[in-house]
Amino acid sequence: MTGLIDYFYHSRFLGGVFHTLIYCLKRELGDCRSVLDLGCGPSSPLQYCKNVKYSVGVEAFNPYLKESVNKKIHNEYIEKKIEEIDFPEKSFDAVIMIEVLEHLTKQAGYKILKKAEKWARKKVVISTPNGFFPMRKVDGNDGQRHLSGWKVNELIRKGYDCNGLAGFKVFYCQENQVESLSKGSENTFLNMRFKPRKIMYIITAFGQILAYHFPRYSFEIFAVKKK
Repeated sequence: MTGLIDYFYHSRFLGGVFHTLIYCLKRELGDCRSVLDLGCGPSSPLQYCKNVKYSVGVEAFNPYLKESVNKKIHNEYIEKKIEEIDFPEKSFDAVIMIEVLEHLTKQAGYKILKKAEKWARKKVVISTPNGFFPMRKVDGNDGQRHLSGWKVNELIRKGYDCNGLAGFKVFYCQENQVESLSKGSENTFLNMRFKPRKIMYIITAFGQILAYHFPRYSFEIFAVKKK
């Protein structure tokens, strides 16, 4: 079934119907040639945005960095915490933070948003859980702990347009169940709140058709601030 899910996520037509993360990211980065990927992790979805000609991945956890380097996802890499880096104004067409903000305190999160908006020429793209979603240490990486939660209203106040991802929040566990980010599609069903999880995943996927338009009730938020 994971093979079918992979096909689903990479299908241009189905991705557009269900508004998957990969579809939304490809759409938003369609006019971008250079991208800064903050907290890129081991397998950034930026790898599927083939129009991006130059990207820099920033990752503090060395095993994730090495895995990304082996996959040749980015042109350049910086092994640092994202709070420790700096770039000149308008260095990249876009700055993306895919599942990153929740790993920072609120104070640090607001600071990095401000920096990202300075570094981007065209837009900043974010995905993050809707509200606080507890997550423990994963892959031996303390940086995977969740330290904050972000809501649609506060991102809108910061000038971001928001949509929902991953279906409705009510169908998910109240705490993250994933033990390793490197397992990829093997993680697909772990956070389903009800059993049988595979059936609930299918129901949740169809719910995403509506959740995209009602981000206050979705499990994830996809937020974009255009310059």
